[in-house]
Amino acid sequence: MSLEIRVAGPQDIEALVSFNQAMALETENKVLQLEILRAGVSAIIQDENKGFYLVAEANEQVVGSLMVTTEWSDWRNAQFWWIQSVYIIPSMRRQGIYAKLYERVKTLAEARNNICGFRLYVENDNFIAQKTYESLGMQASHYLMYEE
Repeated sequence: MSLEIRVAGPQDIEALVSFNQAMALETENKVLQLEILRAGVSAIIQDENKGFYLVAEANEQVVGSLMVTTEWSDWRNAQFWWIQSVYIIPSMRRQGIYAKLYERVKTLAEARNNICGFRLYVENDNFIAQKTYESLGMQASHYLMYEE
């Protein structure tokens, strides 16, 4: 399989919207409002200050993606890159696509001198994803996440 990893552009918005809808339903049994989701995906594509998406393309079809956003660390005087909205279409899972996306994230970070690490959050019971992240060198953090 020939796989291209690239920064997403306007031509990828509908695929990214579809992936986010599918992921929300699959992981949280949540139906997202399409107009809000499309506006949110479009906003990050149009404003690199918000972050960026990477897409994995096989045979001219987008088969996976992830989003990167930033968090400033005053302790390190650098940014953490947060990996979010990871989605691989079901028929393409367990084929190393996420590993290639993550490899590109790290390569892009190396080209800048102000990225101090990578973070992501994962559902407590998504053991397959947890094993994938661990196999790529990530470790569970000692932090818990809270939200309101």
